[in-house]
Amino acid sequence: MKNPNHSIERLIADSLAIEAEEAQQAGSLGFMARSMVQATLPHRKVEGNEFTRRNGAFTLTMLAPSKTGLAYGTVPRLLLAWLTTEAVRTRDRELVLGDSMSGLMRELGMVPTGGRWGSITRLKDQTTRLFASTVTAVYQDGDRTALLNRSVADAAVLWWHPKEVGQAGLWKSTVTLSDPFFREVIENPVPIDMRALKALKKSPLAIDIYCWLTYRMSYLRQPT
Repeated sequence: MKNPNHSIERLIADSLAIEAEEAQQAGSLGFMARSMVQATLPHRKVEGNEFTRRNGAFTLTMLAPSKTGLAYGTVPRLLLAWLTTEAVRTRDRELVLGDSMSGLMRELGMVPTGGRWGSITRLKDQTTRLFASTVTAVYQDGDRTALLNRSVADAAVLWWHPKEVGQAGLWKSTVTLSDPFFREVIENPVPIDMRALKALKKSPLAIDIYCWLTYRMSYLRQPT
């Protein structure tokens, strides 16, 4: 059984390190898609294949194939941050996920573990769920209604082998972001510190609060 005091001490140490050095200086500047900050993914597994979350006038609805299911928890949040950051960095819709699964897991701050409930299985499952989903964003303000349908990815090719997570394959795993999602993330990305996301990775709610506060502070002009 893990000592909760150890986790608290680690979180405090991480926060002090983040305060001591800005993200850009530390090489840990990342980005998150704005629509996924205003209203977020499910925190836990959802029965069925449709999920809706509202934030004031903004509503986000996710729809997934019933056989695949909806993405949930911390893994798709970490993956979204990585995808957004890579898109901003490369300015390219087609992103290389890495030669091996362990390489991507290092980028996400995850430790490869096997078994039915291990991190390897979770990453493969949540990646498939996220890339298979479609997202509808609706903004309603009085008589005005704005609606946008999008998916995160147009296509994805994953060549990861669960028993050879650290071994480079003959082909690279790639994902091609959808054009609407790609344009959103390169035109209006929300800056975040990837160290903070990795420090908070045990709680999807903590990640959501951190990203929302960062986004809110970016355009705050007076005390509120």
